[in-house]
Amino acid sequence: MNVVTGIVLYAIIWFLTLLIVLQTGITSQDEAGERVRGTHGSAPADPQLGRRFLITSIAAFCVWAVVAGIILSGAVTIADFDMFTRFGLGSTPN
Repeated sequence: MNVVTGIVLYAIIWFLTLLIVLQTGITSQDEAGERVRGTHGSAPADPQLGRRFLITSIAAFCVWAVVAGIILSGAVTIADFDMFTRFGLGSTPN
């Protein structure tokens, strides 16, 4: 795995982690009783984006380290995902 592949892998994991972190621990404006005029009641009262980005970065790095370790160790290769050859539908790689 080269540097660009590692960065792209981290970016994908970071955005997937962000989608999970954004949904956790949110207090809506209706729950807080502080509804801002012109917004939905389900909008977050205090989104704390800086804190969420930090949590996302730390969690994504941990996941990335595990995935990169598995890839670099050779425990999982692209041949493991080749379902056509595995089930006899394609040609055998040389």
